[in-house]
Amino acid sequence: MGGGVRYFTLVCDDVPYSVVLADPGTRTMDVLKEIRRLTGLSLWHGKLLIGQLPATVLEDQPEDTARAAASALRAVGAVAHAVEQTD
Repeated sequence: MGGGVRYFTLVCDDVPYSVVLADPGTRTMDVLKEIRRLTGLSLWHGKLLIGQLPATVLEDQPEDTARAAASALRAVGAVAHAVEQTD
């Protein structure tokens, strides 16, 4: 069958991840500083973010970046997770 249309399914290994903050813990100022370092948000905007838990701190990140960011937040006392984004 010459000239037929072919369809391909593309498999993407780079599934985007989000970093979700579930609880800032007791070291809120340290968590705010880490959010600022990760996102560039002001301390005031970071405080607003913490007031809306669970809060997405970062979106559309590669898995290794998201896991590193969640780990950095946990290192300052927060409860944070790297979560695979779904459609």
